[in-house]
Amino acid sequence: MRYEFNWSVLWSGQSGSWLLQGLLTTLEISALAWLLAAALGILSGALRTVPWPPLRAAAAFYVEFFRNVPLLVWMFFWYFGVPPLLPGAVQDWLFNHGAEFWAGMFALGVYHGARMSEVIRSGIQSIPRTQFEASQAIGLSVWQAYRLVILPIAIRLIVPPATNESLNLLKNSSVALTISVAELTFQTRQIETYTARAIEALTAGTLIYLVLCVSIAAVMTRLERRFAIPGLIARVGAG
Repeated sequence: MRYEFNWSVLWSGQSGSWLLQGLLTTLEISALAWLLAAALGILSGALRTVPWPPLRAAAAFYVEFFRNVPLLVWMFFWYFGVPPLLPGAVQDWLFNHGAEFWAGMFALGVYHGARMSEVIRSGIQSIPRTQFEASQAIGLSVWQAYRLVILPIAIRLIVPPATNESLNLLKNSSVALTISVAELTFQTRQIETYTARAIEALTAGTLIYLVLCVSIAAVMTRLERRFAIPGLIARVGAG
């Protein structure tokens, strides 16, 4: 049989509003999860390099535990497992304010925080030891050295791998459809269900994800060039 394309299904009826709402939900859940992942990643990544074994062990446990469990399992855990453990009033509030959204956001944030931790750790360990020694030589404590010297340098060093992790987080937000978060993939599946036009609906979703990821990568490339540290970071495209 010869398939006849009908791209008008993407903007006729409710399809256009579904795609827009899915896009906005994807951006919202990804942005909130990224903030959580960045905070957890910076904290645990820094703790994995400090001179105190108990803190290193705690951070290593977080990373190894959360990094080695599938994201889908975390989605189900936060949505089906955590709410029954909460007080009744909290459960009622969650289910009246999008429990599936918050479960998906926490699952994404915790999962990618563990992966971001390894990126931060590698950035810190790539900094010459003399930077830390010089910080202590001028009277800074360990925490001050990390806050004022080590972490600012490390964050500028890890822009490329952090970009990859950020793109992975954005794409992995599609897993949230399994707990009924109405993000982009959920909405494209809904369009396909109502119109029986799978190719058109999934092509639209694919192109939107592509545009989002390419745009983020372009912005991060500009940031990498702008904040490059001479002698530590080779500017992109330099040669």
